[in-house]
Amino acid sequence: MAKYQKFEDLPVWQEAARLYNRVLDLLEQPSVPLTPGFRNQLDRAALSVSNNIAEGFERVTTNELNMFLAIARGSAGEVRSMMAVVKDRPRLKPVVQELQAIRALAESCARQLTAWTASIDSSPVQGKRHLTGEVKERREAGQKSRDFRQNFLRNLKPEHPLYQSTEARMARGEVAAEE
Repeated sequence: MAKYQKFEDLPVWQEAARLYNRVLDLLEQPSVPLTPGFRNQLDRAALSVSNNIAEGFERVTTNELNMFLAIARGSAGEVRSMMAVVKDRPRLKPVVQELQAIRALAESCARQLTAWTASIDSSPVQGKRHLTGEVKERREAGQKSRDFRQNFLRNLKPEHPLYQSTEARMARGEVAAEE
């Protein structure tokens, strides 16, 4: 799976940016008969998709990321709803293709956000600095096993068959670790 270093590289953020720019293209047309309130709400909802993806990406924990992805998905749903509400208005017939394109972009964002959230939920990594309990337990068990072996080798009696082994001598600090 690709690891993205910045939110601008995320395909879903890029799609959300296309969504917002398509909305701006519609709203910048002076002849489109939409109320000021509708225009304002559509502008804010469309911009919210990319902004919440970006904010979630910059957060540290999985819970924070999931919260912002859910908000972004909700905003995409709001844009879709707004397109559905006005799609059959006779005065909007000249821009029906633009409305459909905006709706399709919002649906694409929602699908990608759903898939991303599902992949996060099935991952053992819980944010940049956190692991699930199961992964922590496995790591701790492995470390306890290694510590036990080192202690065992360090405390061998000279008559033990492994006493002069390289591993036992390294555990006692008599030789440097082999590279």
